[in-house]
Amino acid sequence: MTEKTKLINPRLPRGFEDRTPGDIAAVGQMIETIRRVYERYGFDPVETPLFEFTETLGKFLPDTDRPNAGVFSLQDDDEQWMSLRYDLTAPLARYFAENFETLPKPYRSYRQGYVFRNEKPGPGRFRQFMQFDADTVGAPGAEADAEMCMMMADVMDALGLGGKYVVRVNNRKVLDGVLEAAGVTSDEQKLSVLRAVDKLDKFGPEGVKLLLGAGRKDESGDFTKGAGLTDAQAAVVLDYVAGKPPADNEGVAELNTMQALFDAAGYGTDKIKIDPSVVRGLEYYTGPVFEIELTFKVQNEKGQDVVFGSVGGGGRYDGLVSRFRREPVPATGFSIGVSRLANALKLTGNLGSKEPVGPVVVLVMDKDQTARYQAMVSELRKAGIRAEMFLGSTKNFGKQVSYADKRNAPAVIIEGSQEREQGILQIKDLVAGKQAAEGITDNAEWKAARPGQFEVKREDLVSAIQKLLSEQ
Repeated sequence: MTEKTKLINPRLPRGFEDRTPGDIAAVGQMIETIRRVYERYGFDPVETPLFEFTETLGKFLPDTDRPNAGVFSLQDDDEQWMSLRYDLTAPLARYFAENFETLPKPYRSYRQGYVFRNEKPGPGRFRQFMQFDADTVGAPGAEADAEMCMMMADVMDALGLGGKYVVRVNNRKVLDGVLEAAGVTSDEQKLSVLRAVDKLDKFGPEGVKLLLGAGRKDESGDFTKGAGLTDAQAAVVLDYVAGKPPADNEGVAELNTMQALFDAAGYGTDKIKIDPSVVRGLEYYTGPVFEIELTFKVQNEKGQDVVFGSVGGGGRYDGLVSRFRREPVPATGFSIGVSRLANALKLTGNLGSKEPVGPVVVLVMDKDQTARYQAMVSELRKAGIRAEMFLGSTKNFGKQVSYADKRNAPAVIIEGSQEREQGILQIKDLVAGKQAAEGITDNAEWKAARPGQFEVKREDLVSAIQKLLSEQ
């Protein structure tokens, strides 16, 4: 490379992040816990690709020449548009429809993986993030929706969040009945009303009342335009928010069925609660909707105490699969935001944050003896122990040990010429060494003590390391 060659600046695009071994191990443990709960309920895994034909994504397909608003898209060599999946639900609907004749019905599956949003990133808002979904396709009754809520509660309990969450449940049919009773007919106004109701926890009834009317001005002076309802129309919505659902509503009957199932299964309102303020944003929900809210306090960017909030949710979407088939296909499911949930577990101390234990490192004291060192590594690996030979260019003992420290190695193996002549090895226990180092301040004392270091016969290498690891 010449001096004039311009170096590339190593940087990530906005809205994406790298993951370290510690992050991967901690999240992997969390995902395994969730998976066990899903499988206990009888759900099986399925995996769909990252790309789908853009038309498969349904409502996310914008009416433009290049369909990339909200999704990342490219045109195939046969001029068909493909997009990175926006969520895990639309691909499931496609998969079910494509394999309709062979799949059992109801079809119960779970999926875990990355999804992509071509949106402006911000604090805690990424353009690539992981979701973990479970869905039942082909079950029309509220029993399937109730099961989803109970499974969500069991997941939270399994993750150690008992007492720190509530699964909140509502029904879009109830909301539709309220809007009809209030005389709200335009789609734009309906959306504004639903957004207002969704702010009940944040702004309270008075704040919702303002958002249902002309609008609301916050403490900073920013004004949010309201739904423009009359006082009489707003009163119908506010009665509903206060816990007075419309009579003779199909959604109310479904909620009553779900509540009976919760009661029978022993899920009290401290775990699952019917809540009229639950809206859920996606337009494809057609019945019960639910979300997991974590109820403990955290500080926002302004230093204010706020409830952590939602880490997942879902609902019934009976129309989504019907985009691919003429007959109606009922479906219900929920999605967990893995990154957000991992952040919550970290805050509550329920997410392992330690770096995974690294490999035992065999130091290279003499370059002409690498075959001997490789033999040691192979013995350890065959015994099921993570191990590696130092492959760097330095001969410096201290730098090789420093490398092992950075790898979070539990121990290093040392064989110089003297050890080789005597048929022994030096094993340096890096964990014990670090602990001993806390009480040693004098460098001469450190060298004399050689804390955590002991010798074994060459033939006892594997058993000595096994014993050391079990003690650590």
